[in-house]
Amino acid sequence: MQHGGGAVSGRDRRRSGNPAVRAAAERQVAAGEQPRITWRTWVGGARLRTLPLAIAPVAAGAGVAYMLQGFSLTLTLLALAVAVLLQIGVNYANDYSDGVRGTDAYRVGPARLTGSGLVDPRKVLVTALVFFGLAAAAGAAAVMLSGRWWFLVLGVLAILAAWFYTGGKRPYGYAGLGEVMVFIFFGLVATVGTVYLQTEVQTQEAWIAGAGVGFFAVAVLVVNNLRDIPTDRLAGKRTLSVRIGDRASRVLYILCVLLPFAVPAVFGLVYPGMVLVWFVLLIVAPCVLIVLTAKTPRELILVLQLTSLAALAYGVLLGVAFAF
Repeated sequence: MQHGGGAVSGRDRRRSGNPAVRAAAERQVAAGEQPRITWRTWVGGARLRTLPLAIAPVAAGAGVAYMLQGFSLTLTLLALAVAVLLQIGVNYANDYSDGVRGTDAYRVGPARLTGSGLVDPRKVLVTALVFFGLAAAAGAAAVMLSGRWWFLVLGVLAILAAWFYTGGKRPYGYAGLGEVMVFIFFGLVATVGTVYLQTEVQTQEAWIAGAGVGFFAVAVLVVNNLRDIPTDRLAGKRTLSVRIGDRASRVLYILCVLLPFAVPAVFGLVYPGMVLVWFVLLIVAPCVLIVLTAKTPRELILVLQLTSLAALAYGVLLGVAFAF
C-alpha cells in the first residue's frame, strides 16, 4: 500500500474500530486499489458547493448596509472571509465527526476523507481547526476596524455552533435541531451581522432579508437530509427529516424555497429592484417539481446543487435590490 498525504496503512484501516474506515479498506483490498491522497481529495473535503450558503447572507447584508449609507468594502470582505472560512471549517469538522462515529459508512454520495479511511482523522481535525482559526482571525480584524467588540462573543458562539453540529457527545445535528441553527446562523446572524458590522442604524430590512436567506439555507439542509433518510436511520442519526418522514420533509422543503419570496412581495413597491429577485423562481420551480416526484437519491442531489445556486442568486439579487 502507498502512503503519503496523511494516508493510513491498509492493515491499520482493516483493523480499525471505525466501521466506515474498515469497510472502505476492505472494499479497496477486494478491488486491488491503491489509495492515494491528492490535493483534489482535500478540496473535495472542503465541499465547495456549500459555499454559496456562506456568500448569500453577506451579499444581502452588504446591500442593506449600502442602502443605509454605511457600506464598507473592507468590512464586507472581512465578513465574507469569516463566513466562507467558517463554512469550510464546518465541512471538515463534519467530515471528521461523522467519520469517527462511523456515520459515513452508510452515506450516499462521494466518499469523505475520514469515512473513506484514506486520511488520518487527526489531520482532518487539524484542518478544521485551522480554518476555524482563520475565521477567528478575520473576525478579530473586523472587530478592531469596526469597534464592535461584542462581535467577539458572537464569533465564539458561531464557532461552537459549527463544531457541535456533528461534534461532541450529543451533536444537535443528530437530534433534529440542525435546521433551526442553520436558519439562525446562516440567515439571521450572518445577514444582520454584516449590516451591524458597518452601521449602527437598525432596520427591519436586515432581519427580513436574513430570514429570506435563512429559509434557503434550511431548504438545502432539508433536501440533503431527505436524500439521506434511509442511511441516517441505519446510522442512528435522528435528523429532522428522519423524525418527520419523507412526505413532511418534501413539504417543508417546498415551504422553505417559497417563503423567501414574501420579501420581494412585501418590499416590491418600495424597492423597484425587487423585481429581479423573482427571477430566482426560474431555478426554484424545477427544484419543487423534482422534489414532488423524485424517487432516487441522484435526483435529490441535483436539487441540492440547484438550491445552493438559488440561495446565492437570491442573496445577491436581494442585496442589489436594497442597494439600488
